[in-house]
Amino acid sequence: MVPSFSYIRARSLDEAVRYLSLDGARVHAGGTDLLGCLRERIFDVTTVVSIAGLEELRGIVATPAGGLRIGSLTTIAEVARNPVIRSKYQSLSMAASEVASPQLRNQGTIGGNLCQKPRCWYYRGEFHCLRKGGEQCYAVGGENPYHCIFGGEDCFIVHPSDTAPALVALQASVTIAGPNGQRTVAVESFHMPPSQDYTRETVLEPAEIVTEIVLPPPAEGLRSSYRKVRARRAWDFALAGVALAIVFAGKQATDTRVVLSGAAPVPWRSTEAEKVVNGRQLDRDHAAKTAAAAVKNAEPMEQNEYKIPLFRGLIEQQLMAIAPS
Repeated sequence: MVPSFSYIRARSLDEAVRYLSLDGARVHAGGTDLLGCLRERIFDVTTVVSIAGLEELRGIVATPAGGLRIGSLTTIAEVARNPVIRSKYQSLSMAASEVASPQLRNQGTIGGNLCQKPRCWYYRGEFHCLRKGGEQCYAVGGENPYHCIFGGEDCFIVHPSDTAPALVALQASVTIAGPNGQRTVAVESFHMPPSQDYTRETVLEPAEIVTEIVLPPPAEGLRSSYRKVRARRAWDFALAGVALAIVFAGKQATDTRVVLSGAAPVPWRSTEAEKVVNGRQLDRDHAAKTAAAAVKNAEPMEQNEYKIPLFRGLIEQQLMAIAPS
């Protein structure tokens, strides 16, 4: 059963921020994650503030600098099929097309995809786990085949978003509006690791809202991609995934970003892997060394050690696929 709550349809961004400052208020955009959280009693709510009617938070437009602005209420489906994103920011288009099912992509928003709650079955179930204010992470010593192999630090969730790793690889930022005005945060710094606060998923403060995602102009020679492996082809979260963004000068990689999904509580950037690629031509030997470097410091749990060879094979394949012929 969904708990009872008051429902407010905000008529402006300022009004939305004002109502979200009330105790127990939660924001509603596409609602694909919110409704599940309410049914599962993940958090208490007294007021739901809908921003779905704020048209200024929708759409994809070019920035004066030559990048792209994506309103936070833009649907995942719109991101996936946008011709500019498909031609200039391929990893984001590929990631968006891999999100959930067609129905959810038509309803869910890019802002919501970045801000969604973890899918850990202990967090979503009837367990008073550490992230919900309890005293332990039940994945430790429990069923943990889908949990993290990097960055656990007491809570061992994996971040569920497909678009977030691609946005980190593309060096995107988010604009945030709140009671104290606007601020900009790099997507790479937007998600909260358990080592900083295991009760939060993002750096959003109370009553703050993501209003837009900004992509910088693509560098000359940029190639990017995203691929994930999942248990079910039609709908599922990543067991292992990788977003790549590599700038090539001829056949030489000059600037590389490797970001993993299904690996950690946040989108996991592998600087170890990037160091192996930069300044070299991508051949099969270097692809294999890069993939090995990406998982070198992994700390698997009892039931998810399979993720290490899975990531190695996935990363090696994607590096060879993205390399200039």
